[in-house]
Amino acid sequence: MKNLLSIRDLSKDKAIELLSSSNEMSAVNRRAIKTLPTLRGKTVVNLFYENSTRTRISFEIAAKRLGADVINVSSEVSSASKGEGLKDTAQTLEALGADAIVLRHPMSGAAHAMATRGWISSSVINAGDGRHEHPTQALLDALTINRHFDAGCDFTGLKVLIVGDLLHSRVARSNFLLLNLLGATVIATGPKELMPTGFSEMGVTLYEGLDQALEQKPDAIMMLRVQKERMQADVAFSASNYQRSWSLTEERLGQLKPASVIMHPGPMNRGLEISNGAAEDSRSQVLEQVQNGLAVRMAVLHHLLGGQS
Repeated sequence: MKNLLSIRDLSKDKAIELLSSSNEMSAVNRRAIKTLPTLRGKTVVNLFYENSTRTRISFEIAAKRLGADVINVSSEVSSASKGEGLKDTAQTLEALGADAIVLRHPMSGAAHAMATRGWISSSVINAGDGRHEHPTQALLDALTINRHFDAGCDFTGLKVLIVGDLLHSRVARSNFLLLNLLGATVIATGPKELMPTGFSEMGVTLYEGLDQALEQKPDAIMMLRVQKERMQADVAFSASNYQRSWSLTEERLGQLKPASVIMHPGPMNRGLEISNGAAEDSRSQVLEQVQNGLAVRMAVLHHLLGGQS
């Protein structure tokens, strides 16, 4: 395994292997000394053309805990702001010693292009590309569900509901693919104007409204961030209408099972897609998702650069 560009790159066995390795990394993160020498001498570059403090810092800490050197590059301070193309930037970073490039980019397919067109030999990790995918986010979400239900990576019988801005969500797409791969039943709902096509191909059942979907008694509910920055001008969006119809409010908390898990990829728009009460409910696993994200990214870097197959 050289790159991680999409959940489609993973077989079920490889996904389970990464989740198992993530559990081992979680144990490392609970130790007094939270470092391993696995990637000593390696260099990991975080190349972010979009801001994402949470993901970038997670990858940075993950690489450092494995002993790698880390360089953070944002488009605002790189030659990209002067018009340099992705190919030239990637080749420059490799020439400077990058063993892996963690790429976040507004264009769908950017990570695939960097990894597969023969530009570089460095490993590439997709940290989110346009509306396409965000594979490490799906892995950390699966790890969170797996640890909560002690599922042993067999999600058969677990029902996961994903809610909100499905059209713009690369998080949703990666989760659809991975959760189905692991055997979960995946359902989704959101506004019609924020609904993409192709759900049946990803094994997802759609419901017209949130309350109808909650009647299915999901084991986990994932509230997606409303991505107003990606909405076209012709999409009519009303925050008050969205909050009324699609938010996980205190009133809707009562429809969840006592053992259900509440999740959000962050950053949360409190009062829009999720209420303060829901975000801080005892069933909320939002901070656990952040912690699990560190373990997942350590596992991915270890597998790509540490001599794993």
